Amino acid sequence: MARDVLFEIGLEELPARFIDDAEQQLLSKTEAWLKGLRIHFGSITSFATPRRLAVYIHEMEEFQTTIEEEAKGPAEKIAKDENGDWTKAAIGFTRGQGKTPDDIYTKEIKGISYIFVKKHIEGKPVQELLPDFKAILESIQFGKNMRWAKETLRYARPIRWLVALFGSEVIPFEITSVQTSNITYGHRFLGKEIRLATASEYESSLLDNYVIVNPKKREEMIIEGIKTLEEANNLLIPVDADLLNEVRNLVEYPTVFIGAFEEGFLNLPSEVLITSMKEHQRYFPVTATDGQLLARFVGVRNGDVHELATVIRGNEKVLRARLADAEFFLEEDLKQSIDFYQKKLERVVFQKELGTIHDKVERVVHISTKITDLIGLDGDQKEKVVRAATISKFDLMTNMVNEFTELQGIIGEKYALHFGEDSLVAGTIREHYLPKQANGELPKTLIGSIVSIADKLDTIVGCISIGLVPTGSQDPYGLRRQATGVLRIIADRKWDISLETLLEIVTSLYQTLDIELENQEKVAIELKEFFQLRASYLLKELNVEQDVINAVVHRAIGNFDYTIAKAKLLSEKRNDENFKHIQEALVRALNLSDKAEGTIVRTELFQTESEVALFSQYNVVRDTFNTYNKQKNAVKALACLEELAIPIHTFFDNNMVMADEEDIRTNRLSLINVLSMLIKEYADLRLIQWKQHF
Repeated sequence: MARDVLFEIGLEELPARFIDDAEQQLLSKTEAWLKGLRIHFGSITSFATPRRLAVYIHEMEEFQTTIEEEAKGPAEKIAKDENGDWTKAAIGFTRGQGKTPDDIYTKEIKGISYIFVKKHIEGKPVQELLPDFKAILESIQFGKNMRWAKETLRYARPIRWLVALFGSEVIPFEITSVQTSNITYGHRFLGKEIRLATASEYESSLLDNYVIVNPKKREEMIIEGIKTLEEANNLLIPVDADLLNEVRNLVEYPTVFIGAFEEGFLNLPSEVLITSMKEHQRYFPVTATDGQLLARFVGVRNGDVHELATVIRGNEKVLRARLADAEFFLEEDLKQSIDFYQKKLERVVFQKELGTIHDKVERVVHISTKITDLIGLDGDQKEKVVRAATISKFDLMTNMVNEFTELQGIIGEKYALHFGEDSLVAGTIREHYLPKQANGELPKTLIGSIVSIADKLDTIVGCISIGLVPTGSQDPYGLRRQATGVLRIIADRKWDISLETLLEIVTSLYQTLDIELENQEKVAIELKEFFQLRASYLLKELNVEQDVINAVVHRAIGNFDYTIAKAKLLSEKRNDENFKHIQEALVRALNLSDKAEGTIVRTELFQTESEVALFSQYNVVRDTFNTYNKQKNAVKALACLEELAIPIHTFFDNNMVMADEEDIRTNRLSLINVLSMLIKEYADLRLIQWKQHF
């Protein structure tokens, strides 16, 4: 007979950003736990609200599945001694399985005989195992944890109640002094204490007490409410997916409402209005059917329609106050000048060892100038780069950005245009913060790309140079995100610049500054490894295998756009049967190159035609390869190396590289070495796991 099972953990209000991940953890951990214990069930449903996480297991069998299991022991040659008697290893194996040597039988696996025993594992009553589910609830991880009272468990919020039911029976256990029961709680204000007779009453009983435990159903209610308002008022309410997801996790019983604010506030920059509504108040902005922003907003109440008009007035009052503050900040900010804010940067610390924001800006100007020289910009464009870098941070000192930190850069662009700056320069103030997420929007302008890279490289090199290397989940300066941004921008712009050249510009600058730096060699290694990890992350996103990634970045990341092209091509070739003889030849040369030291090949020491042919082919291929390599043409560069395959095979088939005569041996190793150096310019093909793919 099967029963339904319910586990619910009741909490103080969980942060909305924690809920989806916690619910998914609970679902996946429950499924793995049940399967690991051989407990058969029909299906699993998870639930989550700000005050609870729950999992409902449909039709759980009352007994574990009984199984016959085969246990493999040591090889027979280890299990028996020279007299054919069982050794201590065999006896210990059977004892550990609850058997005796009489139960042993043998089976052959890949030509080797092993000993085995069969075990009959009787299924236990599930009711005896269910209290151990406590460990699953305790194991859920959150972005931030806390301890409370005298408890030692670290959890997102204090635990207030626990429900654990096997059908109608309470499953006994406790967490942080809270004992399981059949009592749950409805909506904080509209609901009441609920005593569940059986697990199956859970969802319906909570609905009667104004709790929609299914997040998807809450989301559907919100969307339906928004559509109703759109149709009734002939307007548009653009639904931001992230905001919708957050709002559904802020409420247990959603009721959608529409409010208004004074038309005069529409004179504020639209970004300020939208940020005030979305980021600060969790409202959905409202537009006319033509997309024009209206003096309306849509909110979601955690409750029913009772006294909804009062709720609307309260929300309108809160938004009105925030927008009035923004209006005041705008008026006050525009009374000053860019120079006024630039001066204030001198008094604000960026990082105690790296100086003020003003110091950072000066470094960004220097790095930006060097990049413009590398890509060949001059005249008016170079002046704009310098100006954009110089004023890139001025808006950080404004009242508006102090209040609306999400608008850094955006406000800078608005104010710069107001103060008469060139539109490209103004736009760079916004663009140089891009991308804001690892896969976010990139700068669209050349100037924005230059200053963005300069700013990010300054932060990365500066932090790592003073020992602030990200560890684990700790990355307070967002160095990983910024490194990813640097690589993405370089690839997007297709600049013929290596990452290492850019890093050299920045590290050289830091060595001239009055800053106490870590050991130079150590910093260089850490920077290389740090960017290699970021490059690896981006290449994995393109479905490139790790061994191929290692092959193309082993020496340097170089021109990242070219590195991507090589990685994609080699990823295809590793599964191409026709490429097998080519990779074997190239890898054969690479493997032997470690024994070589010299690079001078003396043709007068050649003794066979195959030596002459290989060196001749190398000379032909070298120049063509270097041309295509310089052009960053991955396909044609590899095609050049492919032309070496047959001469390499012929060479190895007809020559003893490690000849007895020292001169001949050294010369042949030098020939292999120059070949290998050419191949390594493309990739270290030894690092690719070719064999397992053929």
